[in-house]
Amino acid sequence: MELFSGTYPKIPWETYKADTSIDVTKHHKATTFMDKFAYWTVQSLKFPTYLFFQRRHMCHAMLLETVAAVPGMVGGMLLHLKSIRRFEHSGGWIKALLEEAENERMHLMTFLELSQPKWYERALVFVVQGVFANAYFVSYVVSPKLAHRIVGYLEEEAVNSYTEFLIDLEKGLVENRPAPAIAIDYWQLPSESTLKDVVTVIRADEAHHRDLNHFASDIQCEGHELKEYPAPLGYH
Repeated sequence: MELFSGTYPKIPWETYKADTSIDVTKHHKATTFMDKFAYWTVQSLKFPTYLFFQRRHMCHAMLLETVAAVPGMVGGMLLHLKSIRRFEHSGGWIKALLEEAENERMHLMTFLELSQPKWYERALVFVVQGVFANAYFVSYVVSPKLAHRIVGYLEEEAVNSYTEFLIDLEKGLVENRPAPAIAIDYWQLPSESTLKDVVTVIRADEAHHRDLNHFASDIQCEGHELKEYPAPLGYH
């Protein structure tokens, strides 16, 4: 194999076919105080980004993915440390959360192939990621079930954002460019795939992350530990 052939090398355990049959319209109804707090926290964070980016979907997606890649890494790290302290298994949840973080990072790497962020957008990422990473770390230490619920609602908004992206692609308001090589390799897409195909599989990923985090929160809300329920692995 050549060191670099102009495309990204396929590594079997780093590629997969996205399950686009997942229901992208699901919403976890906020009934408890914790759920309502998580939901309205996400809603309050949503509006400033919509005002800033409006219909600039590519830039919005890049900022979204720099934030979305944080919770899985933070949660996975804390569960990893907990597993070491307690000399116990995690039920696959460490792997599931770290896979989620890596998947979100690949979303970002894909969009970077299609559009380069401006200097002020890069500066915004530094600020937002710095604040969010530390805030999420504290929230996960204090209440993992709240942290997972917040991420569940964040992923719901991500699904909504990518749905709007797809609508504008279908209307011709955004150019439906050829899919970059990194996306074709990572999601095992056909060589003739386009940006619309890429956004479709990314939206499916976000829907899986939505369900995983709501599931994790539900487990803990019922008084159980994550390790008692096997993590839903295999969709990455």
